[in-house]
Amino acid sequence: MHAEADLRDAIERPLWRAVVRRRLPWWLAPLAPALAALPAAWPVGLALLGAAGAWAAWDARRWRRRTAAQWPTWLDDAVPALEDSSRLLAEEPAAPLARLQRARLAARLQDAVGPAQFDAIARTRTRPSWLPLALSAVAAAALWLVPAPRPTTPVAALSAKPATPATAALTLRVTPPAYTGAQPYQTAPRDLQVPRYSTVNWCATDATRVELGDGTVLPVPAAGCAAWRALDAVSWRSGAVRHDVRVTADQPPTVTVAAPVEAVHLLAPGTTSVRIAVAAKDDYGIARATLHLTLARGSGENIRFSDRELPLPQGRDPKRRDWQKDWPLAELGMEPGDELYFFVRATDNDPEHPHTVQSPTHTLRLPGPEAEAPDSSALPSMVKPENLRSQRQIIIDTEQLVADMRGKLPPAVLRERSEGIAADQAQLRRRYGQFLGEESTLFGDEQEGHDEHGEETHEPMNGNTNLAAQFGHAHDMEDNATIFDPQTKAVLRRALAAMWDAEKALRAIAPGSALPPEYKALAAIKELQQAERVYLHRAAFEPPATREDKRLTGDAAGAASYRRARGKDDALDPGKADVPALVQALSGESALPALWRKQALAAVARLPADEQRLAAQRAVQDVADGCVPCRGPLRAWLRATVPAAPVLQAQPAADSAFDRAWRSAGGGR
Repeated sequence: MHAEADLRDAIERPLWRAVVRRRLPWWLAPLAPALAALPAAWPVGLALLGAAGAWAAWDARRWRRRTAAQWPTWLDDAVPALEDSSRLLAEEPAAPLARLQRARLAARLQDAVGPAQFDAIARTRTRPSWLPLALSAVAAAALWLVPAPRPTTPVAALSAKPATPATAALTLRVTPPAYTGAQPYQTAPRDLQVPRYSTVNWCATDATRVELGDGTVLPVPAAGCAAWRALDAVSWRSGAVRHDVRVTADQPPTVTVAAPVEAVHLLAPGTTSVRIAVAAKDDYGIARATLHLTLARGSGENIRFSDRELPLPQGRDPKRRDWQKDWPLAELGMEPGDELYFFVRATDNDPEHPHTVQSPTHTLRLPGPEAEAPDSSALPSMVKPENLRSQRQIIIDTEQLVADMRGKLPPAVLRERSEGIAADQAQLRRRYGQFLGEESTLFGDEQEGHDEHGEETHEPMNGNTNLAAQFGHAHDMEDNATIFDPQTKAVLRRALAAMWDAEKALRAIAPGSALPPEYKALAAIKELQQAERVYLHRAAFEPPATREDKRLTGDAAGAASYRRARGKDDALDPGKADVPALVQALSGESALPALWRKQALAAVARLPADEQRLAAQRAVQDVADGCVPCRGPLRAWLRATVPAAPVLQAQPAADSAFDRAWRSAGGGR
């Protein structure tokens, strides 16, 4: 066993020393930049030095294990005299033939393997490690090139101002509004995110002051507090350290109607109940949520509306109101032909500035029994003659003709019946066409109407003769038919186009092709029937209720006019016109105007985003402290508040010889 261990050490140790000599420069190389970075930044440079040393130790351990495990393979590849049997030198083999081979290798080992072979193996197996050296060099260069952070406020400006106590002596106490349900808390000076209308108190043991970004200065008495109500985001400071207070606005409630999903839900005939599911939620709480129901009954001008308002019950979660019910139509008071309009209105629990949200109106429509002549109810102003067939009757006649065609129907009878149905369709089409400015007659009747205008007058034609009045025909135009709104006209056009297609198919003796357009015409007419009842929310101004004890007394104390003051919206901001002049003054190092800070704060208050306003407020404070380089950022923020002026671009004009002659003669341009 000792002979075996000595033989293995005689090979492994010299090989490991050769690997160490090869790897040592790469272990020491990352330490050089780390040592050079120590004067630039002592703590960071020391950490970099430790990281380089840790990597060198890890890499040395890795190569030590690799050498101990792979040296037989390395010897077989580098020394052919060992006959690929170097693994027999690592341990005593059990087979007699293997022991014989091992003895032969041990005898020739001293002559075949030496320092030259070990150096060649180390040179072949190890490779340069450039990555740790590059990372160490980049980190050291960054420490030398990047300057240390310096305070933006100049030393001279700080020395000119009286000493202010450090912010560490302050304590902030935040009291959110009671309706939010958030608990008051106390914290050290830091950036805060508070709900709107929260009360922020700065408390200190010694007398100090807090300067807000909007120009407000809050004196903090000794062993006392200074209060501020959070309305908008603001930056504040007390000493050299600055912090921000961001304000979270109360969001309005969200209301949804889960069932029915459609805006207009058509109930099937025979329906006895309907499911209504609504929900309302808010970020802090729902104070009131109601379901408003309006039942419409009747048709034409005889329509009656009845309103109901039902409060939604409150559940365990005060932030939600979920309600659903399978409502019998009898309890809703719905009868065939009625319509029920409902919406949800929710108000959050903010007592001072409540938000009220209303959902879109949904409609439940229960169709009634079909009338004898449903087509005429779509247009109340049209009186249908007794001999005028409805669209449904035309469809029935066409379906009967198609069914009779399956048997033996003579061609003459087929033509007569098809043209008769086409004539009925043409009469109905012309009747509806009157409401779009079309002619009331067609074919022969129309020609006769024109012949009436074409009678001879035996009057001579001259310049005073009105040809349009004598030979023209004053037809009604589509745009002049204003008895219907554009939506109704569009439905009428669709019905007339379908009737015309059906009429063409019937005159071509193709009743089967006439059925699809006939059904389209019937669907358009039914749409006109359903649109005759319109429900609109009341959107007019509702004045506040008058107290009964003040009625007819003449006492107007506390009454405010709802009319907008004349010219109030047109009044210009007094500091708005001075912003360009202030931007020009900030471009140099001269003294600023007397009220520049007030004008700048009024301008930056118009910035849309909270982050922009906070950054602009910090720039105003820095310039007020005397920081001349800080004028550039403030100038940029102020320019962002000024609307861009319109760009006037000259238009090229040709100067011809005629224009020059005209001007020389005294003519104007």
